[in-house]
Amino acid sequence: MLNNIGLPGLLLIAVVVLVLFGRGKISTLMGEVGKGITSFKKGVKEGNEEADAGIESARDVTPDANTTKDKV
Repeated sequence: MLNNIGLPGLLLIAVVVLVLFGRGKISTLMGEVGKGITSFKKGVKEGNEEADAGIESARDVTPDANTTKDKV
């Protein structure tokens, strides 16, 4: 359905949206979208930093083959 929308169709949709909502409302909406994207990127970056900190603080608890007490 959406594969057949070309440049003229997109321009028509843009004009209809502009007429319905007005320039001020659309610019406000785009500003909010931009803030949301910025906040999302910041959250992803903080999540990655927390995950990296967790990996660095993890320690290896597997027993070493040379220090096992069950030697025969």
